[in-house]
Amino acid sequence: MALKAAIKGVGGYVPDYVLTNQELETMVDTNDQWILERTGISERRILKGENMGTSYLGIQAVKQLLEKTNTNPEEVDLIICATVTPDMFFPATANIIAKGVGASNSFSFDIGAACSGFLYALSTGSQFIETGKYKKVVVVGADKMSSIVDYTDRTTCVLFGDGAGAVLLEPTEEEEGVMDFVLKSDGVGEEYLHMKAGGSRMPSSHETIDQGLHYIFQAGMHVFKYAVVSMADAAAEIMERNKLSGDDVAYLVPHQANKRIIDATAQRMNVGEEKVMMNIHKYGNTTAATIPLCLMDYENKLKKGDNLVLAAFGGGFTWGSAYIKWAY
Repeated sequence: MALKAAIKGVGGYVPDYVLTNQELETMVDTNDQWILERTGISERRILKGENMGTSYLGIQAVKQLLEKTNTNPEEVDLIICATVTPDMFFPATANIIAKGVGASNSFSFDIGAACSGFLYALSTGSQFIETGKYKKVVVVGADKMSSIVDYTDRTTCVLFGDGAGAVLLEPTEEEEGVMDFVLKSDGVGEEYLHMKAGGSRMPSSHETIDQGLHYIFQAGMHVFKYAVVSMADAAAEIMERNKLSGDDVAYLVPHQANKRIIDATAQRMNVGEEKVMMNIHKYGNTTAATIPLCLMDYENKLKKGDNLVLAAFGGGFTWGSAYIKWAY
């Protein structure tokens, strides 16, 4: 019997500090109504505190996950962390998370695919399960976006927040779990969404810091157009491939970048608003954490056998979709 990778639990963490639209009004030339109408975001969470990076968020999410699923950390075989805001270039943030949760027998690595990172990591982790090689794989999406946001740039600072979400994958012989995925990328996106400095092409220097090159750069309209088409296309493709209609889908689980992108994807899939997981108003765009945080917030509404379609779009450009049959 072929093995599938089933999600057996979900955990998440967002920091306590709430950055509201009202507070942003005091920082940049913007207002609550403008932000809400264009993005659907009311507030976002920000990680404050010295020496606290993305690993801190990830550790809290994974600890909660292991506790909820009654999993001994020493039994975890693999931890994959999707992030674009690693604590450091190396070691991998996943290594730091593994140490922080006591997963001393696991190996771990990071995946960098921006807002599609969790989908890339989920599909990667599921294949380690399907081969029969591993029994317990933890997939984490975590980003401390506040660390690379310019809070004088009103086009980007309203969008992002900090958070982490995690799932536990285990093997099953039932027809459930990660059923299928479509993953895409196109380097044309480099021009429109990137962080210019800090890498090997433009190492950090006084000049790069003075010029503000260590922040997110986003050409909003270009990204928006690509995102609307690509995310909807990927979701439509996964539904066609698996002969799913809008009626068959219990929930669309979309990356939370912008309410208008989410609405366009739902429309293309022919699913009503009541079937769309949405928490962008509370957390903003937490990059790799958005999809698992949605699963956490909606966990008590999910039933065994529910069909979920996950869809994301991110810098790179990266995008994709996954079809999951909920396992508990």
